Amino acid sequence: MAFATLAPARSDRLARAAVAALFFTNGALFANLVPRYPEVKADLDLTNAAYGLAVAAFPTGAVVAGLGAGALIRRFGSARVAVAGTWATGLAILVAALMPSPVAFAAALLVGGAADAATDVAQNAHGLRVQRRYGRSILNAFHAVWSVGAVTGGLMAAAAIALDVPRGVHLTVTAVLFAVVALTALRYCLPGPDVAEVPGDAVDATPAARGLRAAGARTVLVLGALVLVAVAGAVVEDAGSSWAAVYLSGPLGAASAVAAAGFVALVGAQFVGRLLGDRLVDRFGQRAVARAGGVVVAVGMGVALAFPTVPGTVLGFAAAGLGVATLVPAAMHQADELPGLRHGTGLTVVSWLMRLGFLLSPPVVGAVADEVGLRTGLLVVPLAGLAVVALAGVLTGRTGRPERADA
Repeated sequence: MAFATLAPARSDRLARAAVAALFFTNGALFANLVPRYPEVKADLDLTNAAYGLAVAAFPTGAVVAGLGAGALIRRFGSARVAVAGTWATGLAILVAALMPSPVAFAAALLVGGAADAATDVAQNAHGLRVQRRYGRSILNAFHAVWSVGAVTGGLMAAAAIALDVPRGVHLTVTAVLFAVVALTALRYCLPGPDVAEVPGDAVDATPAARGLRAAGARTVLVLGALVLVAVAGAVVEDAGSSWAAVYLSGPLGAASAVAAAGFVALVGAQFVGRLLGDRLVDRFGQRAVARAGGVVVAVGMGVALAFPTVPGTVLGFAAAGLGVATLVPAAMHQADELPGLRHGTGLTVVSWLMRLGFLLSPPVVGAVADEVGLRTGLLVVPLAGLAVVALAGVLTGRTGRPERADA
């Protein structure tokens, strides 16, 4: 990848701050709902399997709507799409938390997932625009800010639970607050169409499917492997969002406010990993960082499940978050630079298909949990870590150039 070398202009620095604000709000919105999941599950009297299917509606909406994000970005611009998606996501999360039936709860999550998918692709597309103008890797830093938002959202929810703030009041405040933050950020995003930053190489200028048909077979295979890397990261993240609080408050008997610590630990450690990620990647390469992370996930969560305690499980989720910190940014970045694909095409495909991890994980874990226990169901986390070790060969080494996969 050829980066520019000029120092960023003031407008570029402001745009970087604006994109960071969008990542922050995106992380914080959903994280305000996650610690509320156990009480929603109890209020709706859901089994583990039914709960897993219900929460899978969020990634289902994302999978269904994901490929449409490219068209929206071409029509309205990545910044506007990210902000509109943020507004819609906050509203859908609020509605979901207040629904009186499992079907209505899942339907609201379906809409929220569709809106979140648009935000996700758009904010990453705009972040990559800013990164190209900066002339160095800053994408991991954006994802680190997402993790800060998720930690903030989780802590906000834990505080609301401890103070007995009703779900409706709590999530109304968060939806309004972060809608204002996103609208303010829009003022400082990069102006003009998204294609302007890459002359002769338009951002997602053709539909993703057409771009894939035009690419070579090897490019498509590498893109498929990058999707699997991102899916593995998604599976681990979903375990923290969908099941950490349920596992800690259920089988391990932790109080509701304490049970939120599992998710907060995962996204908090993920933040640390992403904060350090750009420097580590620049020094050791995406491949080595990803493989080391896979080992951390497999060992950390494996030990936590083998010896189940509340503190040990919280630490296990922290290890999982640290291990997958750079996976999704790495897969997105490399997919966006694959030869034969225009900027935005590979990014859209990875962003879309990685949602399969979020889609498939909750019902699979829930079904296993009802049969043999949630502890067994959570073995998907160390298994995902091992998958990353096996697939990391498709990522770049220290040279910064795509190398032949050796996985």
